[in-house]
Amino acid sequence: MKKQDLRWFLTKWFLILMAGMYLCGELLTLFYGFVGFPLLYRLLSYLDIKFVSDGSVIADLLHLLCYFLVDLLPNEISEWVKQGVNSGTWGIQITVNTPHDSGISGRLLSFALFCIVLFLLELRMAPYLVGAFFYCRMVARKMNEVLEEEKKQQQAFERRRNLLLSDIAHDIKTPITTICGYSRALSEGLVAEEKRQSYLDVVYQKSLRMDELLTLLFEYVKLDSEGFGLHKQQGNLAELVREMTAQLYTDFEDKGITVMTEISEEDAEFDMDRLQLGRAVTNLLTNAIRYGRRGGRVLVRLEDYEITVADDGEPIDPDFAEHIFDPFTREDRARTSEGGSGLGLGIAKKIVEMHGGRLVLNQRFGEGYTKAFQIRFSG
Repeated sequence: MKKQDLRWFLTKWFLILMAGMYLCGELLTLFYGFVGFPLLYRLLSYLDIKFVSDGSVIADLLHLLCYFLVDLLPNEISEWVKQGVNSGTWGIQITVNTPHDSGISGRLLSFALFCIVLFLLELRMAPYLVGAFFYCRMVARKMNEVLEEEKKQQQAFERRRNLLLSDIAHDIKTPITTICGYSRALSEGLVAEEKRQSYLDVVYQKSLRMDELLTLLFEYVKLDSEGFGLHKQQGNLAELVREMTAQLYTDFEDKGITVMTEISEEDAEFDMDRLQLGRAVTNLLTNAIRYGRRGGRVLVRLEDYEITVADDGEPIDPDFAEHIFDPFTREDRARTSEGGSGLGLGIAKKIVEMHGGRLVLNQRFGEGYTKAFQIRFSG
């Protein structure tokens, strides 16, 4: 749970409990006004105890409680407190004329009245005590849930990091092995003259592959690094999508892919980091070229601040689709020298989320396309 969600959850329940406690308090005040205090006054009147006050319910009950509690104090202090109460100098006036005010019977009477007043006071305070207890328990339970969730996220992060390191080692080792083997053969003169150029071409291609992989890895790590931020400026989203598509038009032609563009001529003003968002769109287009069907179609659409890149290539397995945006995630059939690094979609997703949008895979897009990657922004 995000900090903002936790803050809203605790604030919401705090306000709900405060409203509930206030409502219960008002209902109890009505109860005391129409039932509780009239019965208490009648009991005090029956015992010939006069009680006059203009305070609140809680203040009156506390005064009564203290009055009946002072009998436990030394006689001098008890008499002083009772005189102050009898004279009305403390906001209330209690006058006891009953003959049972002294001796054992008087103490029993005071204790009984003390218990009655204590019960009424606890009943009046019950909404606040119950509300505070419930809120404290709820906060403790929620914090335990948050800590447990953070622990699971940390464990998941550790697993992904270990998998990431394993995949990095696998993907870098393959071209390095080829480069080492071919370089040694060339340096030791084991390659015929007519094959030297082909060996050099392979070494060059593998070097480019390693450079591409390390560049993508650097970009992926940089997006997660502390202090990295976007340099946003107002720009035209439609112009950006058209430009990124045009830059890869030759690559589409080389694979015989027909590009269908549906981009409105109207400006789609958007606050964006043009370089980073352009990289995200390019990664989706490159993915369509790499895994699209040779001689097939690719749709590039911008509508209502939603960018769609759809192709008619092979559909993606549902189990694999759940992790398609994780780093170095590729289907087995894509784990070849011609396959991608598995970082492009992860980088695109991070960039889109940093712009406040969402990148989703839609395999029910229709219109003759098997899958579509869609960047969804709120305009």
